[in-house]
Amino acid sequence: MTAPAPTFVVQRLDHVVLRVRDLDIAEAFYREVLGCDVVRRRDDLGLRHLRAGASMIDLVAVDGKLGLRGGSAAGSEGRNVDHLCLRIEPFDEAAIVRHLAAHGLAPHGPASSNFGAEGDGPSLYLGDPDGNTVELKGPSR
Repeated sequence: MTAPAPTFVVQRLDHVVLRVRDLDIAEAFYREVLGCDVVRRRDDLGLRHLRAGASMIDLVAVDGKLGLRGGSAAGSEGRNVDHLCLRIEPFDEAAIVRHLAAHGLAPHGPASSNFGAEGDGPSLYLGDPDGNTVELKGPSR
């Protein structure tokens, strides 16, 4: 007997939760560099919810009520996630690189074509303050 198909269809990434060492530094990165907005704070849990387009990025302090469940903070010997991909538009590599440079950041390399939810399209990768990799992905070509 085969398993029944789900009774739902995945629409998009709803949210991703990243464990971070310093909520203020992580929040500043996602607000100032990536343009996300804080929509809710739960200081009692060490949690901040940021709007990332139609999705959310939740930041959880590793030493907060929720973060303590995950053990040690990510470091050179391990990570919380491989990477987080944010669909962006427009994708103007030169403008993105200038924007990152204005924040003292550089992409991990030049843009490359990668497969995502909409098909193949350009991507740049960079690191956040906690060593998580963020992929900035443009439209499919």
